[in-house]
Amino acid sequence: MAQCKAEPDDWLTVYLKYLLFVFNFFFWVGGAAVMAVGIWTLVEKSGYLSVLASSTFAASAYILIFAGALVMATGFLGFGAIVREDRSCLSTYFSLLLVIFLVELVAGVLAHLYYQRLSDELRQHLTRTLAENYRQPGAAEITASVDRLQQDFKCCGSNSSADWQHSTYILSREAEGRRVPDSCCKTVVARCGQRTHPSNIYKVEGGCITKLEQFLADHLLLMGAVGIGVACLQVCGMTLTCCLHRRTQLRSY
Repeated sequence: MAQCKAEPDDWLTVYLKYLLFVFNFFFWVGGAAVMAVGIWTLVEKSGYLSVLASSTFAASAYILIFAGALVMATGFLGFGAIVREDRSCLSTYFSLLLVIFLVELVAGVLAHLYYQRLSDELRQHLTRTLAENYRQPGAAEITASVDRLQQDFKCCGSNSSADWQHSTYILSREAEGRRVPDSCCKTVVARCGQRTHPSNIYKVEGGCITKLEQFLADHLLLMGAVGIGVACLQVCGMTLTCCLHRRTQLRSY
């Protein structure tokens, strides 16, 4: 009778082990995806960091990279804990899942907060940057960011090319008669910014603000979607881990 009772118990434990093993594999893959998204986000927007007033966006990406690396390391621990059915390893695995969940939650909150103030921050900061910092001493990084922004997004000025009329650089002798920077030109050659005809420079409705807003919003949406997906996996994983931990605890008595 005791043997008949033990067989269903053993079957359930084996089922939980295989289920948790499959979950852990997808969890590990999800961790790699989270880290990849974080790295991709930083690489893709690294040239625009200087035109962003806040570091919140970059912080969210770094948190995702950290969380992804932690997920992958935790995945390896999970495989070992499942195979060995070690209660201490399972407890550690559960604790790490909880920590990762909280880390991703923080990243998600940061991304959401940044998204809420994204438009106002960009409009105020980018306009001021173009007017006061472009091509000024000690602002080489900002200048490179603005030039890359205008070339990558095929735009000119914060809201329009007219924004450059208030730029310290354009009003100086250093501009050599340019009305916009050369990076506004469709084909960049020396002093091409002297001519502002639409056939020569980018004239985009909404200027670079609209383009940059959309770019950052798309990245934030992707970061949030990946984070939510992995968080759902973690909830399943924590539930399965608790069940397996309970089964191994009962079997030890």
